[in-house]
Amino acid sequence: MRKVVFGCTCLLVPVLAVAQNKTLTPEALWSLGKVGGMGLTSDGKNVIYSVQKYSIADNKASRKFYQVALTGGAVSEITDTKGILPVKETSPDGKGIISTQEVKINKVAGKDFYPELTKSDVQIYDNLNYRHWDTWEDGEFSHVFVNGKDIMANEPYDCPQKPFGGDEDYLWSPDSKWVLYVTKKKFGKDYAVSTNTDIYAYEVATGVTKNLTEGMMGYDVSPAYSSTGNLAWLSMKNDGYESDKNDIVVMDVKGVKQNLTAAWDGTVNSFMWSKDGKKIYFLAPIDGTIQLFVTDFPQAKKGDVIKQVTNGTWDVNDIVGISGNTMVVSRSDMNHSSELYTVELSKGTMTQLTHVNDDFYNSIGLSKVEKRYTTTTDGKQMLSWVIYPPNFDPTKKYPTLLYCQGGPQSALTQFYSFRWNFQLMAANGYIVVAPNRRGMPGHGVKWNEDISKDFGGQAMRDYLAAIDDVSKEPYVDKSRLGCVGASYGGYSVFFLAGNHNNRFKTFISHDGIFDWRSMYGTTEEMFFVNWDLGGAYWDKANAAAQKTYKEFDAVNFVNNWNRPILIIQGGKDFRVPTEQGLAAFQAAQLKGLKSKLLYFPEENHWILKCQNGLVWQKEFFNWLKETL
Repeated sequence: MRKVVFGCTCLLVPVLAVAQNKTLTPEALWSLGKVGGMGLTSDGKNVIYSVQKYSIADNKASRKFYQVALTGGAVSEITDTKGILPVKETSPDGKGIISTQEVKINKVAGKDFYPELTKSDVQIYDNLNYRHWDTWEDGEFSHVFVNGKDIMANEPYDCPQKPFGGDEDYLWSPDSKWVLYVTKKKFGKDYAVSTNTDIYAYEVATGVTKNLTEGMMGYDVSPAYSSTGNLAWLSMKNDGYESDKNDIVVMDVKGVKQNLTAAWDGTVNSFMWSKDGKKIYFLAPIDGTIQLFVTDFPQAKKGDVIKQVTNGTWDVNDIVGISGNTMVVSRSDMNHSSELYTVELSKGTMTQLTHVNDDFYNSIGLSKVEKRYTTTTDGKQMLSWVIYPPNFDPTKKYPTLLYCQGGPQSALTQFYSFRWNFQLMAANGYIVVAPNRRGMPGHGVKWNEDISKDFGGQAMRDYLAAIDDVSKEPYVDKSRLGCVGASYGGYSVFFLAGNHNNRFKTFISHDGIFDWRSMYGTTEEMFFVNWDLGGAYWDKANAAAQKTYKEFDAVNFVNNWNRPILIIQGGKDFRVPTEQGLAAFQAAQLKGLKSKLLYFPEENHWILKCQNGLVWQKEFFNWLKETL
């Protein structure tokens, strides 16, 4: 039993037949402009945005800035945004300034301990969190300064948060009396096992700091004031659970807190106050997309109605700003990289505002994208995105790829990647099946949570149910099925390589977890493996952990590997460290399997440099041509 719902089709407007013969290439993908909304001018009449473009020859990106009226029309280039956009570092009264800089707190380098040994390059640690994401700890911490004063003096904590924090981690209060900042006031092992960030308020006049989220044990981030002085932020409940339900909490001017989304069966990505402070607009995954929602503040009653504003086969990725009844957002789908759109908030209708890549997309044949629902082995309805080659002919047979999403609790929505690009895969003649398997947000909190401590269980059965369902179609060549993915998706590839019952002809794994014991011993954010695996491999009394290491560890099933496998690994990936990919490649080689290792010594968990990205894509498709 299955149901198919048509989503994005080949083209929204007719184009010349000759254009249908052109398809996306890796070089063309990297030549596209990456559009980013920066904000609205203070009068609300103009939108400022940036366009980043890569130079393949120079192996770097450059960025230009533009201005367009909220109502659309002519675009003008601007040299910079100074004096055009508000500067959040400056206090509302214009008398204060926030800055950030790295401050040396701890000794780490050999010369820190032995100043006379200036040529030593040793690093000395006596605690955990000695490296994070792609950087070794050097004893320096990012601190917030107010009017030149370090308000975190002598503290071994970071604001902005590392590795991905930015200016969303600090702000002025509307009365310019307080500076709020986000940090995790934990160090060493305590830092590595915890997600308990808090929002602190520093009183400029007295130098006194207080914790606004005391007793709230998960992530508390992205504080934002309304025009009426109420403070909202994103909050998770459980310490150590990085993919917990993300709620919007508001503390009013009297200090009373209210969770606006506690009774809503979803998780919030980001939010913005309305200009009058009576509504909060937010973005959240739902049914394989990301859409705009709204709720009132204050709510008339607990669990007051949350309304979905937009609806369509696309992702609303970012809220740029609001002017009257008009909001500016960034939007993408599997056939188009992000552009800016306006949203008429009373109706939810959307109008394209920027047109950076229109000419290119109008010159190529686009993919057909379908929603497909499959009955899983436990009787649930699961959505998969199915992406078809341009000019798809149902009378022909096509090689088909099962795409395994990372996370493991990342939404599989209408995203547009410059590496894992479904449009590019389809343009190379492959059907792509991308299941919203167990663990993904957008299908209720329980569906999202069900993957924890069950990594190799129902999620794997969901994958196989999806590919088996699509394989019933006459246009799928069941003798040419491939399995590809990164991160948790890379782990999925390794696991399925030993548990696929000869479904797949080839595999590609990027930065995948191969050996859970080694992963537990070398990854840096310990809260992830503690929560999702159940704990340490040596804890024999922990049934959940022991089940993970026995039943869900890909290394235990290498004896069953019997197909070619391409393994990709970043040298600066400290989340899924280097030995994971190397050990998997060595196992494949010693088993005599056709295998290849792509090792990127200067890349982390992602591929960020454009020439490396092109090599990645060329090797990806060359491998598929050779083995599928």
